[in-house]
Amino acid sequence: MTTIVSESRRLRLPVSVPAVVAGLFIVLLVVSAVLAPTIAPYAYDAQNIEVMNEAPSFAHFFGTDEFGRDVLSRIIVGAQTSLSVSVTAVGFSVLTGLVLGSVCGYFGGLVDRILMTVIDLTWSFPEILIALMLVAVVGAGLHGVIIAVAIAYLAQFTRLTRTQVIQLKKEAYIDAAVNLGASDFHILFRHLLPNALAPVLVAAMLATGDAIILEATLGFFGLGAQPPTPSWGAMMSSGTAQLFVAPWVIIIPGCAVALTVIALNIVGDALIDSLDFRNKAREG
Repeated sequence: MTTIVSESRRLRLPVSVPAVVAGLFIVLLVVSAVLAPTIAPYAYDAQNIEVMNEAPSFAHFFGTDEFGRDVLSRIIVGAQTSLSVSVTAVGFSVLTGLVLGSVCGYFGGLVDRILMTVIDLTWSFPEILIALMLVAVVGAGLHGVIIAVAIAYLAQFTRLTRTQVIQLKKEAYIDAAVNLGASDFHILFRHLLPNALAPVLVAAMLATGDAIILEATLGFFGLGAQPPTPSWGAMMSSGTAQLFVAPWVIIIPGCAVALTVIALNIVGDALIDSLDFRNKAREG
């Protein structure tokens, strides 16, 4: 009896200090977003005109905005909005891209040509332009942003999955599975997709950082979360009018976006090194 063993990627744990720090930052951010209503010192929509545009202090660590709302509380709740929208959108994009890319890569032919032509058409436009057009059609709000971001990043995951499947189906263990009479469904979901998943997940982490920027951009234009729900982009948009009066209103959300994206990219790069993609490419 022949046993088919799929090729597995060598995993080396990263020891990079920046990667560890970035990972801890992401964990802290996720925990803060999940526990936002509990740990936020004030209600995110509580207004107090008496302390409007107050500088950072012990009472309000990040200061207040033009309505006297606590910026720290809005940053914490805004993290919940930005992360949930970005992760959900990228998740939908990854799942759809895995299905489309695996079908195109494995079967090829007319289906591959038609689907990839449509995918390439969407890839020929910048993500922000696609998102703006889709939000204009679907409508402003969180649901519209999720749909827009998911479609904007669909092409890269479909292309990446297709490329991985095309390379992997040439391996000897796939030929052995075919000769043993394994079904196409079994080969796709038992052998090809598990081995193609790692680089797609790493790309998804990197795309999540880009999606946070895209969500913040749409929020800045007033197309994302609608008031009074806070998001980092919407906070920066309202802070532009207070730039010379209360600069912390726009600087702090901007720093939150920047630090989150930097941390995701550092962890993503560390995962690329730990999964040893570069060396495996050389060996192949």
